Amino acid sequence: MLRVSRLTDYATVVMTCIAAHPDDVLSTAQIADETRLELPTVSKLLKSLGHAGLVESFRGVNGGYRLARPAQAISLAEIVEAMEGPIGMTECGVTEGQCEREAQCGVRGSWQRISSVLDHALRAVSLADMLRPPPRRHEVTVDISTLKGRTTA
Repeated sequence: MLRVSRLTDYATVVMTCIAAHPDDVLSTAQIADETRLELPTVSKLLKSLGHAGLVESFRGVNGGYRLARPAQAISLAEIVEAMEGPIGMTECGVTEGQCEREAQCGVRGSWQRISSVLDHALRAVSLADMLRPPPRRHEVTVDISTLKGRTTA
């Protein structure tokens, strides 16, 4: 099964919580309460999200966090990258030289194309999209020619 880490999942929850209050600066405690996540976890997530430039922090009595950009301008890919690093299905799909079999590998190119499709899919979903109720049934379709590196006329 392919899945993001629990912290990445929680990071999307934290980001959607902040996005739901676009005009407010939310304290870590408010975010923890609203998301029902532990305060230390929320603090850790906010630190990573801040380093990635996705949230801004404010000190003082009325301090807290808000989005660094509008929710429409933040992609799900950026949140995943903030928590997990570059998006890729395999190490060789992200950077060269990570596998001793790279030179003779027959599937590296396919994994790179698959990683690219995943990257584009995550970049196509904004944080604002995450705030909308999901459709009743969501199916993701990928044209197999895209994975094979072919285009249809």
